[in-house]
Amino acid sequence: MQTTEPRVVLFTREGCHLCEAARRLVAEETAKVGASWVEVDVASDPALEAEHGDYVPVVLVDGVRRGIFKIDPVRLSRALAAPPPQG
Repeated sequence: MQTTEPRVVLFTREGCHLCEAARRLVAEETAKVGASWVEVDVASDPALEAEHGDYVPVVLVDGVRRGIFKIDPVRLSRALAAPPPQG
């Protein structure tokens, strides 16, 4: 059985008001195109904590960073409109 990675990864931290706004935006934009997404709390992993610290939210689309802090809905929408990489 083959599993597919989510197209969007949202890195967040508990208590982050920008993360709450990013969560709503990611949910809305991914629903429009039927894309999968996952949210990861950076505090759940020491490596993520070291990489991102308080610099959240961070949005990756197909493994490419598409936003940090205040997520641009147009940029996110454009990234999701592109076909996912094959492989």
